[in-house]
Amino acid sequence: MQLNRWLLMVAFLFPGFAEIKAAEPQTPKKPVSDEYHGVKVEDNYQWLENESDPAVKSWSDAQNQKTRAYIDKLPDRAAVEKQLSEWYAKTSPSYSGLVSRPGTLFAMKFQPPKQQPMLVTLASADDLKSEKIVLDPNALDTKGTTTIDWFVPSRDGKYVAISTSQGGSEDGTLHIYETATGKALPDSIAHVQYPTAGGSAAWNADGTGIYYTRFPRKGEKADTDLNFYQQIYFHKLGTGDTEDTYSIGKEFPRIAEVKLETSHDGKFILATVANGDGGDFSHYLLGPDGTWKQLTQFSDQIKSARLGRDNALYLLSRAEAPRGKILRMPLDNPALTSATIIIPESDAVIQSIEPTGNALYVQDLLGGPSQIRRFDLDGKNAQTIAIPKISAVSEMESLEDNSLLFRDVSFTEPAAWFHLASASAPMNSVNHGPVAEATAPVKTALVNTSPVSFADIEVTRELATSKDGTKIPLNIVRKKGTRHDGNNPTLLYGYGGYGISMSPNFDFTRRIWFDHGGVYVVANIRGGGEFGEEWHKAGNLTKKQNVFDDFAASAEYLVKEKWTRPDKLALLGGSNGGLLMGAMITQHPELMRAVVSFVGIYDMLRVELAPNGAFNVTEFGTVKDPEQFKALYAYSPYHHVVDGTKYPAILFMTGANDGRVAPYHSRKMVARLDEANKSANPVLLRTSSSAGHGIGTALSERIKQLADEYSFLFAQLGMSKK
Repeated sequence: MQLNRWLLMVAFLFPGFAEIKAAEPQTPKKPVSDEYHGVKVEDNYQWLENESDPAVKSWSDAQNQKTRAYIDKLPDRAAVEKQLSEWYAKTSPSYSGLVSRPGTLFAMKFQPPKQQPMLVTLASADDLKSEKIVLDPNALDTKGTTTIDWFVPSRDGKYVAISTSQGGSEDGTLHIYETATGKALPDSIAHVQYPTAGGSAAWNADGTGIYYTRFPRKGEKADTDLNFYQQIYFHKLGTGDTEDTYSIGKEFPRIAEVKLETSHDGKFILATVANGDGGDFSHYLLGPDGTWKQLTQFSDQIKSARLGRDNALYLLSRAEAPRGKILRMPLDNPALTSATIIIPESDAVIQSIEPTGNALYVQDLLGGPSQIRRFDLDGKNAQTIAIPKISAVSEMESLEDNSLLFRDVSFTEPAAWFHLASASAPMNSVNHGPVAEATAPVKTALVNTSPVSFADIEVTRELATSKDGTKIPLNIVRKKGTRHDGNNPTLLYGYGGYGISMSPNFDFTRRIWFDHGGVYVVANIRGGGEFGEEWHKAGNLTKKQNVFDDFAASAEYLVKEKWTRPDKLALLGGSNGGLLMGAMITQHPELMRAVVSFVGIYDMLRVELAPNGAFNVTEFGTVKDPEQFKALYAYSPYHHVVDGTKYPAILFMTGANDGRVAPYHSRKMVARLDEANKSANPVLLRTSSSAGHGIGTALSERIKQLADEYSFLFAQLGMSKK
C-alpha cells in the first residue's frame, strides 16, 4: 500500500512518470567477462552492441516509444517545435565554406526551409544577384537526406568535385560537375569519404584530373579494414574509376586521415596526414617532377601547412612553442631543415594561417575569442585587424587580388563575411615597436540575419578555479539585468577534447531559452586548444580527468556566484562532450537537475573496437597500454554507474547511422542507468533512424531534436515563458 501511495505521489509530481514505468523496456542481463592486465571486468549489456540482433532493435524501438510517451506529453513540446519552425522559415540564407577561383566565388548556401545546404557560385561577396546553383541536394532527394560532404573546384573553376552522402552516414561518393551548367559528368568514385578519416581531393594544374583520398575496395583488405588505410589515387576525367592510379599512401598508418591542397599555380600538391585524432601530423609534397617527398614527421609537431603564392610553404609549428610559431619553407628546397621562423611564439594561440600574394594572415585564439594579425610574407610589419569583441573568426579565404574574406560570429551577433582590402600602407615591424591598428574590415552582402533580436542579450567572461588551481574561462550569456539570486535556470555546455576550442558562436534558437528565463554558459575547459597545445595535452590520454574536474568546477562556480543552484542547473554536451556528460552523471550526480547528452561515448574500454574508435586512440589512449587502461577504467562512465544512486533526469540522443560514435554506447549507458537509478527522474533514449553523428541531418529532424531537447529541459527545470 505504501509503495502504491509513493507511485501515485511521483506520478502527480512528475507528469508522464507512471506511463514511463508502465512502458519500461525490460533489459535482460547477459554477463560477459573481459580481462585487462589482470583486471576482470563484467559487462551485463554487451549484447546491446550487436546492431543486427532483432532483440537489440526491439529494445531500441521500445526505448524510443518510452521517450516519445514522455516528451510528447510535455505541455511545451508542440509549441516549441512550432516556434522553432517559424523562426527557421524566417532566417536569411547562410553562406559558408567560401572558395575563391578567378572571377568566381564558390559557397555552401543554407536557406531554410530547405533541408540541406546547396553549392552556389557568386561573382563576388557583394553581388548576390549573380548567384547560380551548381548542385542542390534537395532537388536530388526530396526526403532531404542527401548532403554535400565537401567540394573542391578546379584551378580555373570550370569543374567542381563534390562528395555526397545519405542519411547522415558520411559515406561519400565523388562526382564531377560543370560549374556553369551544373551538369554532372559521368565520373563517379565511391567511398572517398567516411566518418573515420574524412575525405579530400585536389585538382591537377590543367583540370584534366584529380587526386583524391581512397579507402580499400572489397577484397583489397580484410572487411574489418575497409574504413582504414586511406591512400591517395589519381583519376583522369572521362575514365572509369577502375583505371585510377595509385599515387601515395602505402606507408601511411592504418588510422591515417588525409587532407589535400593544390598550390595557386597548380605545380604542387600538399598532403597533410593525421595520425588518428590525437593532433599529430606529417606532410608530403608532390612536385613538378611527379614525385612525392616527405617534409615532416608526426614527431616534428607541425600542426598545419599552407602553400603560398610565393613559392613557399608556411608551417604552423608547436615544437617548443605550445602556442604556435610560423615557419617559412622555400619550395625550391623543401625540407624542414631549410625552414626559418618568421613569426615567433607569443601570448596568442595561433589557430590557422591564410597566405595571399603579398601578406600572411594569422587567426589567433585568446582563450576562446579570436583575433586576426596581418604580416608581410617575411613575418615583419605586424598589424592587428579590428574585429568585434568576444567573437570568433571561423573561416578565412584569400582572393585573387590579394585581399581577404573572413567570417566572424559572436554569441549575440549572427555570422557575417567581412572584406579586408590588400594592405599597402607602411606598418610597424612585429619585432620593433607597438603593433599597428589596421583599417577596419567592411561587411559584405554575405551577412546572416536572425529572425529574432538579441539586443537585450549580453555576454561576460568569468573565471572558475579547477581542482588543481587552474583558471577556467566561462562565457556567460544572458538577458541584461539578470539577477545573481540563485534562481536562474542555467544550461552549461562543454566539450574538452582533440584540441578543439569552444569559440563564440551564434544560435538564434537560444532565444527560446532566454525567453524562458534561462542563462547559457560555455566553459573553455582543458582538452581544447584555447590556450595552446599544453591546454590540449593537459586534458587528453591519462590526464583526461582534468577535463571533468574543470567542468565540475565550472558548475560549482555558477552555484557559488549565485547564477543558479543545482536544481536549476542543466548540462549539455555531445560526442566527446557526451563523454563529459557521462563523467558528470557518474562523478557528480548531485550537481545538476538535468542532462542532455547526444551521440556520446560512455564505454571507454571498448570504444576502440569500433572503426572510428581506433582513430580516437591517439586522443584517449588504449586498453592495451597498462597505464592508459588504468586511466580509462578510472573514469569510464559506463563502469561507474552505481546501484542505488539518485541520478538526474537524462535525455540521451543518438543516430542510427552514426559512423563516428557507435550508437550502442547510448544503449548500454541507458540500460545500466535504468538498472541503477533510484530517483524518480526519467532516463530517456532517443534514436533517430535518419541521422548519424549530426553532420548531414535534415533540417526537419534537427528541429524535432531541438524541440525535444528544449521541452525536456523546460519541464525538468520548471521553466515557463517570461
